[in-house]
Amino acid sequence: MDRGEATGHSSTEHSSTDRSGWEPELGGTLRQNAVYVDESTCIGCGHCAYVARNTFAMEPSYGRARAISQDGDSEELVQEAIDTCPVDCIAWVSFVELRELEAARRFQVITDLGIAGDRSSRARRSRSRRGPA
Repeated sequence: MDRGEATGHSSTEHSSTDRSGWEPELGGTLRQNAVYVDESTCIGCGHCAYVARNTFAMEPSYGRARAISQDGDSEELVQEAIDTCPVDCIAWVSFVELRELEAARRFQVITDLGIAGDRSSRARRSRSRRGPA
C-alpha cells in the first residue's frame, strides 16, 4: 500500500508533507507557478500595478515594478497584467526558479529610471532648489 492509499488521498492530491512552504494557496487550490518581474528590464510604466494591485507594486527606490504577493489576485487578473507589459518583463516561473531568480537579483545593479518615486528624481529636485551653479 502506498502512502496515498494509507492516508485516503490519491497520489495526484497534495498532502501537507508534499508542500515546501513556498507554494501560496489561492482559494484552497495550489497555484503551480509564481510571477516574477525582471526589474532590470522593467521601464516603470506601472500598467501591471494598475491592473493587479494586490500582486504588483512600484518599487519606490528605482521606480520599477515588483511582485509583492504571489496570491494577491486571481491568475486571470495576473495574466492580464502580464499581457499589458510593453517590454515583456513579467513571467510565470516555477517556485524553484523563483527562488533562484530572487537569489540572483541580490547581485544585480538596477539603475534609477529618473521617474517620480526614484532616487534620481529626488536628486534633480535637490539640485533645482540650489539654483544655477
